[in-house]
Amino acid sequence: MDGDNQSENSQFLLLGISESPEQQQILFWMFLSMYLVTVLGNVLIILAISSDSRLHTPMYFFLANLSFTDLFFVTNTIPKMLVNLQSQNKAISYAGCLTQLYFLVSLVTLDNLILAVMAYDRYVAICCPLHYVTAMSPGLCVLLLSLCWGLSVFYGLLLTLLLTRVTFCGPREIHYLFCDMYILLRLACSNTHIIHTVLVATGCFIFLTPLGFMTTSYVRIVRTILQIPSASKKYKAFSTCASHLGVVSLFYGTLAMVYLQPLHTYSMKDSVATVMYAVVTPMMNPFIHSLRNKDMHGALGRVLRRLFQRPK
Repeated sequence: MDGDNQSENSQFLLLGISESPEQQQILFWMFLSMYLVTVLGNVLIILAISSDSRLHTPMYFFLANLSFTDLFFVTNTIPKMLVNLQSQNKAISYAGCLTQLYFLVSLVTLDNLILAVMAYDRYVAICCPLHYVTAMSPGLCVLLLSLCWGLSVFYGLLLTLLLTRVTFCGPREIHYLFCDMYILLRLACSNTHIIHTVLVATGCFIFLTPLGFMTTSYVRIVRTILQIPSASKKYKAFSTCASHLGVVSLFYGTLAMVYLQPLHTYSMKDSVATVMYAVVTPMMNPFIHSLRNKDMHGALGRVLRRLFQRPK
């Protein structure tokens, strides 16, 4: 209990990935620019989908929720990163660190589950088009999203509560930009073997199960598309999946670089990979999803015209 009380009253120092003032200035402007682009891109996606009745379909319903998740995700980490890069006081309280970790884990999990649901939506649309309206009813879409939220909240709470049983002693310096599970476990002076085992086991289930589901869905989708006789219809079917596949590849690629490895091998190069999935992926999602989507182009154009239209 003494260790727990000590942890609760302690602070961590988020020193970032560089202590050089010049590099910190570069990082500040880089992250500020990326944050503003991410916020603007995801807000525009949400506004475009909500304001255009033609986009009120399951695919865009889940896309809007993915954008909302990414918006919440970057707001959980980047503002604190920016403050630390400009401030001499880089401290974060124990409670603040656990809160940041909770939302980080929950929102990454939610991103992952929404991507899996979006793959299912594409599978039904391409492989069972005649049953799409009934199979992807509004009630089912809300239920699927609620399950995604419920599981994400539970998983984030589970890992955060496990970490409260860890005792921290000695210097609590985090050479990192935000509180991450692997980083905090490396600072622990108590035995973390059980927690690390739970982390790996639950992480594999939470992330690899949806990945396997998405892989199976796309195998069936590809088989169905290859049976379409018309080349133009094949291209159209592939194009509806291309953006989703791009986001999935970016998300899992950066995530695997960080977490599918032993705890003791975690190093600075993994900090770069974590920044990729924590900053770059949410920033790129709006661009990937709207790059080759004519419906989204039209909706975004109408939103921008309304925003910049001068009142008469």
